[in-house]
Amino acid sequence: MADLRAADAKLIQYLNEAYGKEKQLETDLQAHIAMTQGKDTYKKRLQDHLKETKAQSKNLERRIKKLGGKAELGPDLPGPDFPGPGPELAQEAAGAATAVVGKAKALARGPLHMLRGTGLQDKLLKNAQTEFSEEHHEIAMYTAIETLADTVGDKETAKLAKDHRRQEERMASFLARLIPQLTRDVARAEIPAAERRTATRSRRRSTSSRARASSSGSRSRRSSRS
Repeated sequence: MADLRAADAKLIQYLNEAYGKEKQLETDLQAHIAMTQGKDTYKKRLQDHLKETKAQSKNLERRIKKLGGKAELGPDLPGPDFPGPGPELAQEAAGAATAVVGKAKALARGPLHMLRGTGLQDKLLKNAQTEFSEEHHEIAMYTAIETLADTVGDKETAKLAKDHRRQEERMASFLARLIPQLTRDVARAEIPAAERRTATRSRRRSTSSRARASSSGSRSRRSSRS
């Protein structure tokens, strides 16, 4: 590690940050899959994305090793502020301890997610919101890795980051379409039907009034022209 080029050392840092995030999300997704009931399409998409996430972790680990580094988890699995493995021997020695702490934090997230929400539908909505946020975090990470790799002429790392980014973008698009559906489910589950109908009737009356006004205006213009 001490003889690494500066470019490779920085790439290893960023790849390790992505590796830590993917390992964290493996745990999150497993918990969310177990919690998802009555939403077969959503559950299937989570299962498919878990497979993608595990494959991404392996891809990152292989690439880090090929660059001369070691795939490690930071204490926070890691965030942008975790420096990742550097050339110093002391940092390498600390890697095993921080990996244990990071893994423990990841495993704790699943049970915490089980406790949130006012009901099943609200829990699913909060899970989807978390997933949506995490997907955009990953998109930002892989965009940075791809750009850095392009800048230093590392085509293999750039392609890996681009492939991963596209997978995250597809998942984010799915969640963007799903969140309004889940929100309507929460409304049906937790808001009395009379209140929901009142809101619907108000919208319909407003739409009908605008349509009548538009029709009346059209007739008036035709009469004035004749």
